[in-house]
Amino acid sequence: MKLNKIQKSVKYYDIIIASFIGALIISNISAVKLIQFGPIITDGGAILFPLTYIFGDILTEVYGYAYARRAVWLGFAIMATASFIFILVGAAPSASEWHNQTAYSAILGFVPRIVLASLIAFLFGQFINAYILAKLKIRTKGNKLWLRLIGSTVVGELIDTTIFALIAFSGILGAWSMFKFILIGWIFKTCIEIIMLPITYRVIALLKQTEHLDKYDNRTDFTPFKVDLKDG
Repeated sequence: MKLNKIQKSVKYYDIIIASFIGALIISNISAVKLIQFGPIITDGGAILFPLTYIFGDILTEVYGYAYARRAVWLGFAIMATASFIFILVGAAPSASEWHNQTAYSAILGFVPRIVLASLIAFLFGQFINAYILAKLKIRTKGNKLWLRLIGSTVVGELIDTTIFALIAFSGILGAWSMFKFILIGWIFKTCIEIIMLPITYRVIALLKQTEHLDKYDNRTDFTPFKVDLKDG
């Protein structure tokens, strides 16, 4: 299928990518707070962040790796821009009538390591997730969608959570707390994927029907360092 034919059939890609990036930005702002329920420690972003992997799965399954890759880089660029602006505004001189600098810095003045952790973890996790899902689709010949969705998330979320935790909280969390943070965050995010499977199945089926598209990445160049939509 040629690129122009794919583009003509795409109707809902913009909605999905907007939802994907919205969930990403909200999750990263929420991630500045560590939350605890009994022995469970995680960051606030864990509440919504699993949805970014569901949207990533939908993009790869329906539109293909090239479209997912474009979404990942766009999300990365917007997240980096948002982080830079928050830091820049925090460093700007405060008006004499404004007395909330400490509160602003605590919430939106992301420390550089948090920003770095989020950006690196996001790129690695999302690209690995998309790659595994695309490859499994070819191997399973389009069958066992549940295996592709869960399998890609298990690996992608593990790498994402581990990278973020090690960069963001090394020296802040002890070894045992760090292990629990990674393990619990990984299990929680994977469970969200499993719980959402019935909805994800319906959304994917509906999109394939309405978009008249079910991409197989048989000839796709899987390098992450592209932003075009060439039909591999």
